[in-house]
Amino acid sequence: MTQRALDSSGEQTPGSSRPTMIDAGAELDPVHPMEPPPARRPDGLSTAEVAERVARGEVNDVPVRSSRSVTEIVRANVFTRFNLIIGVLWVIMLFVAPIQDSLFGFVIVANTGIGIIQEWRAKKTLDSLAVIGEAKPTVRRDGVAAEISTSEIVLGDLVELGPGDKVVVDGTVSEADSLEIDESLLTGEADPVIKRPGDPVMSGSFVVAGGGAFTATKVGREAYAAQLAEEASRFTLVHSELRSGISTILKYVTWMMVPTAIGLIISQLVVKDNNFKESVARTVGGIVPMIPEGLVLLTSVAFAIGVVRLGRKQCLVQELPAIEGLARVDVVCLDKTGTLTEGGMDVTEVRPLNGSDEAYVTQVLATFGSSDPRPNASLQAIIDAYPAAGGDTLPAAVGDTESWTVTDAMPFSSARKYSGAAFTEADGTDSVWLLGAPDVLLSEGDATLTEIEQLNEQGLRVLLLARAEGELDAPGAAAGAAPTALVVLEQRLRPDAGDTLAYFADQNVATKVISGDNAVSVGAVAGKLGLAGAENTLDARRLPTDPDEMATAMEENAVFGRVTPQQKRDMVAALQSRGHTVAMTGDGVNDVLALKDADIGVSMGSGSEATRAVAQIVLLNNSFATLPSVVAEGRRVIGNITRVATLFLTKTVYSVLLAILVVCFQVEYPFLPRHLTLLSTLTIGVPAFFLALAPNKERAQPHFVRRVMRYAIPSGVIAAAATFATYLVARHYYSGEGALEAETSAATLTLFLVSMWVLAIIARPYTWWRVGLVAAMGLGFLIVLVVPWLQDFFALKLVGAPMPWTAVGIAVAAAALLEFTWRWVGRRFGA
Repeated sequence: MTQRALDSSGEQTPGSSRPTMIDAGAELDPVHPMEPPPARRPDGLSTAEVAERVARGEVNDVPVRSSRSVTEIVRANVFTRFNLIIGVLWVIMLFVAPIQDSLFGFVIVANTGIGIIQEWRAKKTLDSLAVIGEAKPTVRRDGVAAEISTSEIVLGDLVELGPGDKVVVDGTVSEADSLEIDESLLTGEADPVIKRPGDPVMSGSFVVAGGGAFTATKVGREAYAAQLAEEASRFTLVHSELRSGISTILKYVTWMMVPTAIGLIISQLVVKDNNFKESVARTVGGIVPMIPEGLVLLTSVAFAIGVVRLGRKQCLVQELPAIEGLARVDVVCLDKTGTLTEGGMDVTEVRPLNGSDEAYVTQVLATFGSSDPRPNASLQAIIDAYPAAGGDTLPAAVGDTESWTVTDAMPFSSARKYSGAAFTEADGTDSVWLLGAPDVLLSEGDATLTEIEQLNEQGLRVLLLARAEGELDAPGAAAGAAPTALVVLEQRLRPDAGDTLAYFADQNVATKVISGDNAVSVGAVAGKLGLAGAENTLDARRLPTDPDEMATAMEENAVFGRVTPQQKRDMVAALQSRGHTVAMTGDGVNDVLALKDADIGVSMGSGSEATRAVAQIVLLNNSFATLPSVVAEGRRVIGNITRVATLFLTKTVYSVLLAILVVCFQVEYPFLPRHLTLLSTLTIGVPAFFLALAPNKERAQPHFVRRVMRYAIPSGVIAAAATFATYLVARHYYSGEGALEAETSAATLTLFLVSMWVLAIIARPYTWWRVGLVAAMGLGFLIVLVVPWLQDFFALKLVGAPMPWTAVGIAVAAAALLEFTWRWVGRRFGA
């Protein structure tokens, strides 16, 4: 879809360096064209004007859904293809057979109810977390700036912007102070656009440098953000290997089920001259277990419970597959600032250079601090240490800063690595100053770099204050700047970062620290936190541009400094080209491009609105230590679903094969629905629920379908062969009245024991509760066999001793074959 910002005449709006996006589907009403809002005063709308617009409905009240509605949840869980098939069969059974043969229908009703309740609970958690993580734009009304909810913005509001702020509605720039907007989420182009008063800004873009304000011209459903925000935070199960794998399996199951079911119906109703109602019951008994209906439901429940668990730890999952994706991650790229270190820093020392006067340097630093209304962490540390006169931050304010005037300012940019300001000093002298990375502002052979290197090796961050010649915004302003002082900053390490890095190392997840700071300094910080390979540092300015060579450098080194935003993106792509699943964490605007391209983007809750918009996972408590919980939750879900999927599909395989064998041998189907309901409950349903929620730390592996089917197919074949062998032997052993019931009981015993052995294999490695779970299921079946009324209810009664013991013997042989087959498959194809 081609989208372009147009003015009322249809021409591209002047002043914008590239076209922006607008909903091409929107139509203009030729009779009632939208009137542009009146020019805004600097103090914004008045309270009366806001009330008037709210009354007219000109408010940004589009609901942003973080999950499916209750109606959609019920529809998605009830109206499924397999529920339809089972529902029809259930109704048939209610008319032709006793209630115990209709138990499978009640189980489906219960399972569907559980699925609805669990997803509804997840919805409530997501909705509440989405409100916590919602953008809070700063709006100026009655001359006072205040944060309000996005839904409270009205047409014509004056919205203030600063670095990292997301543009939440469409508008026109009213004020601009070196304002640079990144429209990559809309246009796909990474270069920021310089905005001036009168230029359009589109929702979904964000500020990378400078500041300003814009007047809202489109709110509600007319704004592009209404679609973008809803899409970004929707409770979704798409783009998941697990879900797509299960869908693929179900597609093949359907293809197998249809002809097999037709053959079974013909066999039982036409070929065998049986009682009609019993033939129908046994036909349904053969069709129902072919459907792995609980697998989809259990997957949804496991995901939903995972979201609820993470929500309790203040982790907002904006896209549900992120749980699965992070479980597959083998490389985590960390941004140092805000991830390994806390946001704040402290000035530990200022070292004048080249004979500079210390008092003069502090005067410059104090004035520099007042030049930026939205300082970054480094400048904030300087402001705290050297507040301007009249400031109430610290009592020791610099004396005569009020007589200095800031005439121009250039905010910090991660691309150029420095900020700038121009002053008129107390004596009328004009001066231009730059503050930023020493290795960018100094020439490569400067002797000061050696001194800085020593400070960096101690994990200290160093900024250079330099006096520049010429205009502040002149090209190459940094060239020839005179070094005046070094500002030494100490970063505050996160107390839990070391344990988190140790966790990833223990889990064989490689950690790469990618920062815009000096590589040696970053390596020292990482070394203090115990990062393995922290001594392997690389300055990104010497990073090869060839993707393959870059990937090699990424794999060989652990710490990277002086990385530009575009390089972060390229580094993620290079790792992905080597088959790595990459997670990227960050909280600054310079992390957005990499967060967007990584397999999983993780943002801090206190990070910029831009990072939170593109990240799949937001850590609302701003704690990097939450990541292990997210990884563990993903591994638990994926690993356990892979386990229980084998249980469900083993049943599908043996059910299809039994039906085929019955058709080929022209015999009665051995089971009634009640028998397979009992077996499914004891060997699949109840155990699968507990196994799906159990702890599991194994890293998720790719190729879900292949991994599941390579165990399910041989297991199902062995179970079907053993069961049918017992059934044929029993048909020759028993005769007369009640023979079919005795044959069914013997076949049921074999099938139960073989299925229990499959369960016992899947339950490994054993813990006390896993052993107890398997034992409890065996005890449940034993109770059915020995309690008279349960024998009658389930039509299970073992007759004589030879045949039941034969059934046990065949099951033991099948179990031994299962053990051999599973071990062979594990050796041949990997675990």
